[in-house]
Amino acid sequence: MKHEHKIKARSGAVAALLVGALALGGGATASAGVTGCSASGGKQEAGAVIGALLGGVVGKQVGGRHATGETVAGAALGAAAGSAIGCEAQKSRAKNAGTYSRNGYRLSNDVSAARYDRIGETFVAEGAVNLRAVPTTNSGRVGRLQPGQRFQALAQVRGSDWILVGDGGVGVGYVRGDFVRPAKARYAAY
Repeated sequence: MKHEHKIKARSGAVAALLVGALALGGGATASAGVTGCSASGGKQEAGAVIGALLGGVVGKQVGGRHATGETVAGAALGAAAGSAIGCEAQKSRAKNAGTYSRNGYRLSNDVSAARYDRIGETFVAEGAVNLRAVPTTNSGRVGRLQPGQRFQALAQVRGSDWILVGDGGVGVGYVRGDFVRPAKARYAAY
């Protein structure tokens, strides 16, 4: 009886590992799923494996004597939950990587800080325009806005017409104010 219990426990753990491995292998080519997180890193895969193991154990406990199906289902659900949690951890890390805080704003490491007046509105690019690292036309290019592209206007550089462009609350570059306009602005038809 004791030997039979050990065999069942091992088979439950093997089933959980198999589900986790299949989930990882199958997701590698997919655009979503266990390894399809939009942020790079290994937290999603680790979360899937840990979730599969824990889910398999819980499934085994719920299933009782003949728990193969419950073990596999628990492992699959655990892998999915662990994957989602791991992906969120990766996104959080990626969002904060390569940034610094200055004057109440989070800025990309590619962008120099300035003195700002808060805007906090959605703006739209009137044409294709470069984003600059420093609010001057001769500074390095750090990105580009396309015609009609909406973006977060975090702030205006004091004493100038330069706008701090934001992405997810992080300042990613500067654009001259004469190339953009508030998205809410309406122009009279002639």
